[in-house]
This record gives sequence, C-alpha cells and structure tokens, in this order.
Amino acid sequence: MTGIARIDSQSVLKAYARWAPVYDLSFGAFVEAGRARAIEQINASSGKLLEVGVGTGVALPNYARHLSITGIDLSPDMLRKARDKVREKRLHNVDGLFEMDASELTFDSASFDTVVAMYVMTVVPDPVAVMRELERVCKPGGEVIIVNHFAQDHGVRGWVERWMAPASRALGWHPDFRVETITDITTLELVESIPLKPMSLFTMLRFRKAMELPAAKTEASAQAESAAPTETLAEPA
Repeated sequence: MTGIARIDSQSVLKAYARWAPVYDLSFGAFVEAGRARAIEQINASSGKLLEVGVGTGVALPNYARHLSITGIDLSPDMLRKARDKVREKRLHNVDGLFEMDASELTFDSASFDTVVAMYVMTVVPDPVAVMRELERVCKPGGEVIIVNHFAQDHGVRGWVERWMAPASRALGWHPDFRVETITDITTLELVESIPLKPMSLFTMLRFRKAMELPAAKTEASAQAESAAPTETLAEPA
C-alpha cells in the first residue's frame, strides 16, 4: 500500500477489543452526524443492504424496515454487541451478522443492492482489496457508499496526520489515508462526494455500478451489426 502506514488484522482486532465496551458512547457519538447522513441516503433505496464493518450495530436500528440487512465485521467483540441490539430491539429485517474479512467476502457476486462501509477504510489492512470486494458484491445499478476520513496534504491538519502515521498500529487505523487509494482502482462511477460534520473531517462518497446489458440483447446487437450492409467505394471510371 503505497503512501499508507501499514496495519494488520491483529492490530485491528486488538484495537476493537479495547473499544467495543465504550464504542457507542465515545467514537460512535463523534461520528454520528456522518452516519446519519449516510443512513438517510440508504433509506431512500430498496432491496438488500450489506453493511461492511457493522461494529456494535449502532446503525442497525436506524435503517428503514423495508431493507433486508446483512452485516459483517472482523471483530467478534463488536459482533456480540451488535447481535444483542438485534435481539433487544427486535430488528427482524436483519438477515444475519457474520464474522468475516472485508477483503475476502464469502458472498456471491452481485448479491446486494446497496453496500456501505462507514469509517472502515482507515482500519483495514488492505483497503484496495476491500474496495474491489464491495464493487464485486454490489448488483449492477446498485450503489456503494463509503464514509471515511481522507488525508489532507496542506495546513495544520495535514501536518498532524503525517505525524500520526507511524503510530497507526497502536491506534488501529491509518490517519494518512488518501481518497485516491480507492477512487483510482475502481470501475464504479463516483456520483457524489459530500463533506460531513464535524468540521468536514469526514466525507461520504457515493458510487454507482453500471447496468449490464442482457446477454440476449448483446447477441442480437452483434448479429444485427454483422448482417448490416457494408459501404463500398466505387472505383473511378
């Protein structure tokens, strides 16, 4: 990963084991505004939703009931709290919560209408692999939504981010994460980029996956093209 301080899965697991008991009241509260904006967008959609990095399940009660929700997370400590929420709040539209590596999803391709990853890309060891998996499991015509902090090159914030990068293993994230890390490797269309509170520290990216032409239509078009008369130039007399 060029330009990013490396972290590994064990660092992530240890960090979230520490954070799980207090996540909702600490970091969870700090990013609530950004999460609410993403959920508002998601609730306007329909079908099957995959939340990658579901964590303690803090977003689950806020999703519209017409959505069928699947969540995954690497941390068993976080998932235990998420499953407790599902039981306590009787969230019958949650189809399942699974312990899974976001860079190696076990779902079939084109399984979900919407895929969301909130505050995930800076804590995974291989964000490029994760982005490719989000794209793979999204249905044609569906959306991939990323909410994340992205590094700033200039100003005091940029200096602080670069200074913090070597400590990323202890923090469980990399503060020097650049948006181009994911935007430059995906074939998804970026349709919207929205700065989020507080102080535009976070950004919501909305990607859309192109529709695929039906195979029958593609074959018919090819046959029509092959049957079309070709223009020939008359030789001069």
